[in-house]
Amino acid sequence: MTRPVQFFRAGVGAVLANRRGQVLICQRTDVAGAWQFPQGGLDAGEAPLDAAYREAEEETGLTRASLRLRRRYPGLLAYELPATARSARTGLGQVQYWYLFVVTHGAAIELPPGGEFTAARWVTFEQAVARTVGFRKALYRQLHGAFAPTVAALATARGRGKAVTPAGHRRR
Repeated sequence: MTRPVQFFRAGVGAVLANRRGQVLICQRTDVAGAWQFPQGGLDAGEAPLDAAYREAEEETGLTRASLRLRRRYPGLLAYELPATARSARTGLGQVQYWYLFVVTHGAAIELPPGGEFTAARWVTFEQAVARTVGFRKALYRQLHGAFAPTVAALATARGRGKAVTPAGHRRR
């Protein structure tokens, strides 16, 4: 089947949170200063949740065993790429399923060499929204509205003696 000339690619995104109430953002290799959550396209026949686990591992080195699913965004979210960023592969942008995961204690971020990202940082949810590129800001604001209370509650629980943040970042 031939793809239409204009389409939105089906995808997933993963908001990865630690027990300090922070989220992980990654800096793109191809666009200096562009930070985002791990995300990517759905493979043919792949379930969205499986794709979110796969993307998280491919982009951060965090395995399924090191992630605990907390929430799924209740609907689909979309963003449109600027005309200069569109291609036959990317289409007009993505329509995505989004998930919130908590990273288990001791799990380490290991960005693959030559991968999509050059750096990873734990930041507040508000900082993640502020640092993303303009065409994703509205989507990130929606994620913030849905997931930020759960992420903030992780820090509150930590203050009562629960688990601590994951280990530092390493390159593979």
